[in-house]
Amino acid sequence: MKTESPASPFRLVIGDILILLALLLTADVLIVMPKKVHAVVLKADYQEIFRYELIICAVLLLFALDVRFNLFTRSGHTGLRVAGWVLRIAVVLFTLVIAFFCGKVIRGGLINTAAGADHAIVLGLALEDGKPTDDLVSRLNTAQAYLQEYPEAQLILTGGNADGSGRTEADVMHDILLERGVAEDRMILEDRSNSTKENFRNTAQMIDPRKPVVLISSDYHMDRAVRTAESAGFSDVLRLPAPSSFRNCGANILSEVILELNELTLRK
Repeated sequence: MKTESPASPFRLVIGDILILLALLLTADVLIVMPKKVHAVVLKADYQEIFRYELIICAVLLLFALDVRFNLFTRSGHTGLRVAGWVLRIAVVLFTLVIAFFCGKVIRGGLINTAAGADHAIVLGLALEDGKPTDDLVSRLNTAQAYLQEYPEAQLILTGGNADGSGRTEADVMHDILLERGVAEDRMILEDRSNSTKENFRNTAQMIDPRKPVVLISSDYHMDRAVRTAESAGFSDVLRLPAPSSFRNCGANILSEVILELNELTLRK
């Protein structure tokens, strides 16, 4: 029987770090997503994302445990070791794909190309029990600051998905900004859409999509949002990412990765 050589201290340390990161990510998902599923209007959509996030977390934790404890190839039986190597390769490839798309999402949120434009599109975000989330408020803060810097610009507030009272995401954003002193004539509502694609499709019928437009959304959503805007016909999209809540960053980034992968699959 082949004797397994002891793991190097470097591998043990890296394994411990990866396990900690995987557990923190899992904890973030378990804290954030059940609340969203319970509170938002589009429960089925968030339930599906939650399931996929748990699968990703499980595979990432399995990868970390293999790095730390050499799970897959501990057996002395040749057949089991071969099967272990096949499983290890699959888990490593899966982890690399997830890491690549996480990096892509994070990088997209760091790019700011905002400049003067006639209109800035503010993307809505699902209300929780009829109230704006911290990330939606951050989008409004960013939009209000943009209006102050560019006095001639108008906001297009997008988002349908009305709650039980009939108030849409666009309605809630409008009322908040109105209370803050933003003039009525500086806000245009697009409150008929139920998705990001519909946001841009409807907005493209309200303004000239060939002119420069500023896109305001959460940093983690920016990369996919810009691509969706361009597919709807907007030819000059300027990025203005709004900072998102740090305590929810793991769950938010994973959600975007899942949606990115879903779109990639549908394109094929």
